[in-house]
Amino acid sequence: MQKKQKNTSSELVTFLRDRKVQLLFGVVLFFVSVCLALSLLSFISTGKNDTSIIYTYNDLSNKYQSVKHSPLTDENTKKNKLIEIKEARKITQGKAENLMGYRGAVIAENMINNWLGLGVFFILAFSFVTSIRLIGIKKIKIWKAFLFFAFLSVWTSLMCAFVFDNLFDNLFLKFGGSFGKNLSDWLQANIGIIGTLLVIITSVLVFLIITFSSTIPFFKRLYQKLSNVHIKNPFRKKSIFNKSKNKGNFDNEKTVKIGEILPEEWIVPNSNSKIEIIETVNSNKNKNTKTDNDNLFETVEIEADDDIDTNSDGEIEIVENKEDMEDNETKEEAIDTEPYDPKRDLSHYQYPTIRLLKDYPQPENAQSDEEKAANRTRIVSTLQKFGIGIKKIYETIGPTITLYEIVPDDGIRINKIRNLADDIMLSLAATGIRIIAPIPGKGTIGIEVPNSTPQIVSMFATIASKKFQEAAYDLPVAMGRTITNEVFMFDLCKMPHLLVAGATGQGKSVGLNAIITSLLYKKHPAELKFVLIDPKKVEFNIYADIERHFLAKLPEEDEPVITEVSKVIKTLNSLCKEMDTRYDLLKLAHARNIKEYNEKFISRHLNPHKGHKYLPYIVVIVDEFGDLIMTAGKEVELPIARIAQLARAVGIHMIIATQRPSVNIITGVIKANFPARVAFKVSSGVDSKTILDGSGAQQLIGRGDMLFSQGNEPVRVQCAFVDTPEVEGLVHFIGDQTGYPYPFPLPEPDTQEANVDARDIDLGKRDSMFDEVARLVVVTQQASASNIQRKFSIGFNRAARIVDQLEAAGIVGSQDGSKPRQVIIQTEYELEKILK
Repeated sequence: MQKKQKNTSSELVTFLRDRKVQLLFGVVLFFVSVCLALSLLSFISTGKNDTSIIYTYNDLSNKYQSVKHSPLTDENTKKNKLIEIKEARKITQGKAENLMGYRGAVIAENMINNWLGLGVFFILAFSFVTSIRLIGIKKIKIWKAFLFFAFLSVWTSLMCAFVFDNLFDNLFLKFGGSFGKNLSDWLQANIGIIGTLLVIITSVLVFLIITFSSTIPFFKRLYQKLSNVHIKNPFRKKSIFNKSKNKGNFDNEKTVKIGEILPEEWIVPNSNSKIEIIETVNSNKNKNTKTDNDNLFETVEIEADDDIDTNSDGEIEIVENKEDMEDNETKEEAIDTEPYDPKRDLSHYQYPTIRLLKDYPQPENAQSDEEKAANRTRIVSTLQKFGIGIKKIYETIGPTITLYEIVPDDGIRINKIRNLADDIMLSLAATGIRIIAPIPGKGTIGIEVPNSTPQIVSMFATIASKKFQEAAYDLPVAMGRTITNEVFMFDLCKMPHLLVAGATGQGKSVGLNAIITSLLYKKHPAELKFVLIDPKKVEFNIYADIERHFLAKLPEEDEPVITEVSKVIKTLNSLCKEMDTRYDLLKLAHARNIKEYNEKFISRHLNPHKGHKYLPYIVVIVDEFGDLIMTAGKEVELPIARIAQLARAVGIHMIIATQRPSVNIITGVIKANFPARVAFKVSSGVDSKTILDGSGAQQLIGRGDMLFSQGNEPVRVQCAFVDTPEVEGLVHFIGDQTGYPYPFPLPEPDTQEANVDARDIDLGKRDSMFDEVARLVVVTQQASASNIQRKFSIGFNRAARIVDQLEAAGIVGSQDGSKPRQVIIQTEYELEKILK
């Protein structure tokens, strides 16, 4: 019975979430709202006549019922009277003047007079807002709109009943309705008329303070206008000084100030900034003659309606008039109280809706009771065959894995159980198991066994979860679900960089899409920018449509996603320069990290004219990192290592992914600066140790099964699945909205940083095999480090150093991305001249 109820409720939820159903309900509700609006508005003008008609119709209806049930013996007479009454009712209905006819007048009379009075118009407004939300014209939070209009309707009903219904008692229209009248009478009976008035005023003030952030600053400005006295000594003269009255009243140097200078970004729009004018006034030693005193001051002509302030220090402050002075104070108050809004340029940006993602149906049980009991029996019997007794065994069922926790008998060595992994896998006929001996924080040993019917962890369920919706992380990333079916999340700001590795086809690309998707659902374009590097040219191309919203790139680049190696090097060095610039800004602002800096800028403690600006987070995602290391080597590794070491505090975070987790790709420098690692299934334990510094990744089952490590015991997670059509729908939803005029510009990198100068190499210390390699390169016209490595049986690093020396000697050209180097020397004769 409970299962049927669950299925019915889930089907109902699915039905209501359907876009066509919502559109249908929205259209119907909009039509009903229009009809109600016409009936209510016309009732205000035609209500007097329509009310009498309604009363007449009700009397006829009562008469009809009395005749119908009267004990008349003559049936014909009774029938004729009923027909007459029916005809009279039809005639009465036809006299209604309401735009929606008699029924419209009845509905309007009941809603206004018998319910909320004029407050019913706010209920009507709520129905309009709800219909617009269902149709999809504008994204509106229904519950907030309901609370907003519900308060206004109740408050308006009470206020109108308290004020108007007592003054206009004989009108056909009850301004507060029956509800407002009853509530007003109850309040007056309990707390009196003054108490009721205080309730009305206090409630609306509380409502305004909660709803509108500008309420308190408005009352502050109003209070200052009423209480402050601005003008001390008003004059209405053409000249500032009255020569006969101001003799000798000034020292040698006095100052005249007009207005005040404000930074342009701090001034409220449509306001005129004042100009500061400082006049230095020189006095003459001879103050006895009138003519000398006439030349003491440089006269400043002002308007006849200007006002003058003379302060105690002898400074004269000229403000154009009293109203301008008050306006200036209003502007300054607005500057102090209104924080900077980084989302102002895209204030109408709509966050993606959950309906863009697909919700996959889930089976009720990933493992049946019979399967769980059989697995428990097989595990116990297999261990007992090798002399290992078990006290307890119990399981935890996850979406793709079931964790069996066992408590062995006393005196059993853990290594003995760990060495039986293959035997347990054979007895369970499983594709792969993983033994956790022991489980950290518990006195048990874990055996992870794949489920026979794995569940799909959808991105829909992950994003819609309460944990993700209420997350207060700066950069929240939802990866999927753990064995206990809890949503697994982390804050990228605290990682601060992430290394993703896994064999081909094991879910690495889906994992990167899940990271990007979760960030797009949580962050505004003003708060976050991506730098996408994709040597394969096909993985991140799908995000090209959001380049004016979320992507950052060099100004001269045409492609929003960086694919060429030479551009990758330039972009990474540009990020290094951006990092240094941000550190300079943090130093000037006395801030320790980007969060403190942005808080100071939002609160207007930093002057934009000194170079300060709002700093968005930058997330750099590098796919196929192994290919970049093979083609560019140190030119890619060094800026990445520098960013990983320093960029955390300034909001630049890196995610690098590779399908070749070998030691020559994931070097010690990379591992040291990427403490957070994600390992999908790999082919060998050596690769697992390279990623996680321990085994386990080779025992995963693939298809999004992963281990997340942050320096402690890895956590097994089933990565959320987000398909390409879902990503396309998300990107189109964002891309169709108004964006910035151009992507976020990265600074041009310095040439010294972007390219290593080959002339810095000391040819006096060239390699002993330099001559032989040079001859081979000229003969074959190929300058490849891997080719030199094979021909001369030397290491890759030595071969690369020889190639750099050949470049310094002018034998080969500089590296041009993934293209082979150009051999400049064409003949052996030219080469011999250089070698000599």
